[in-house]
Amino acid sequence: MTFSMTGYAALEQSIENATLILELRAVNSRYLDLHFKLDDHLKSFEPTIREKIGAQLSRGKIECKMNLIQRTQAGQAMQLDDALMQQLAGMQEKAQLYFPQGRQLSIADILRWPGVLLNDTLSQDSLLEDIKKLVQKGLQDLNASRAREGEKLKALVLERLSQIETLVTKVKPLLPALTKEYQLKLENKLQESLKNIDQERVAQELVLFAQRIDVDEELTRLTAHISEVKRILSSDAPAGKRLDFLMQELNREANTLGSKSVSVQTTQVSMELKVLIEQMREQIQNIE
Repeated sequence: MTFSMTGYAALEQSIENATLILELRAVNSRYLDLHFKLDDHLKSFEPTIREKIGAQLSRGKIECKMNLIQRTQAGQAMQLDDALMQQLAGMQEKAQLYFPQGRQLSIADILRWPGVLLNDTLSQDSLLEDIKKLVQKGLQDLNASRAREGEKLKALVLERLSQIETLVTKVKPLLPALTKEYQLKLENKLQESLKNIDQERVAQELVLFAQRIDVDEELTRLTAHISEVKRILSSDAPAGKRLDFLMQELNREANTLGSKSVSVQTTQVSMELKVLIEQMREQIQNIE
């Protein structure tokens, strides 16, 4: 299946006395580039989340946002984390040894400190399992979004490939006649310019020139590259980098076809090929 590097997923999951909110965004990038915006209570779980994302995605710039919203039940008294407050008091006492003129923490500062106010403290082990499940579900939704977008990109690329095949099929039968026509024109010009020219020498030069302008090999390679693009698009492996390389090869053959052209028809085909290849390349930049 072809996956786009663009996708989006947003989920909420209710857990004991809290709600986990996850948002995943993906855009194209040459490598896997992960960015996290996690609630202060969830920062310690970043390595686990990073590992799960890295196991399923190979390319793309991924932004992961996750928040934990704790709920206060009716009649439930707020609690303070005594151990954390002791740590804050110790850190403040030590810091004042170095900065005696510094302002002490106020009660408001302490109450705003992450984790000081407890609301039936969540089990870290239980929270970890909930996060794993939510991230897994989020990645499934993200990949489903990327797969839908990928199928659209695949259809666009295949449509351009079909047009390229039509152009190659159209121009290939014309080549012998175009080459022969050009040879006759060149021979007539030579005959007019040099009445006493060596006919055998003219024939040799025409044969050599015909070989230089022969584009049958380029058309054959174009056909081979088209088949390879189709094969890669039908496989399950990441395809973006290989397809990008093939676009370069296709463009090289189209350029050679244009440089060898001796007729308006082949020049026009070369230009149309390059336009189609560039359109495919733009789409392929977003394929994983």
